[in-house]
Amino acid sequence: MTDADYTTCGCTALLDAIGGAIHHIGNIHKYARPEDVPAHTMFVITTDGMENASRRYDIRRVRQMIERQKSKYGWEFLFIGANIDAVETAGAFGIGADRAVNYRADSRGTTVLYDTVCETVANVRGGVPLQASWSKKMRKIITKGIITGTQNPLRRNGCS
Repeated sequence: MTDADYTTCGCTALLDAIGGAIHHIGNIHKYARPEDVPAHTMFVITTDGMENASRRYDIRRVRQMIERQKSKYGWEFLFIGANIDAVETAGAFGIGADRAVNYRADSRGTTVLYDTVCETVANVRGGVPLQASWSKKMRKIITKGIITGTQNPLRRNGCS
């Protein structure tokens, strides 16, 4: 992808992306045959930006949606963020601190991010419950390097 294909405009509609995805996947499950609904649903939210552009969903609604899917259907939510405080932001969404981690937004950090997500999803698909240690590799690279974010992206817009 080049600048001719895609140009960033500095806008991150994080709440709209999460709310829209939950709504979409929820509808797929709702209208699917029971045997076609997956045994496990895992949302992996990865962002390197601060919420500043959502129009359809607010933090209260997204939190309700996440909490409903977790309690009623057993969905898992992971929150991975760079340039923000991932644990604090995830908490605002109703995602526990053990399901949130920062990542370094560089080539090494991104490689570890994808390796970690791949391994975690494979384990869950194989019937292994999600462990608190799922993000160990990512936490290790953060502590060896520079933590790239400590801001709460929701507080910036008064959404906390």
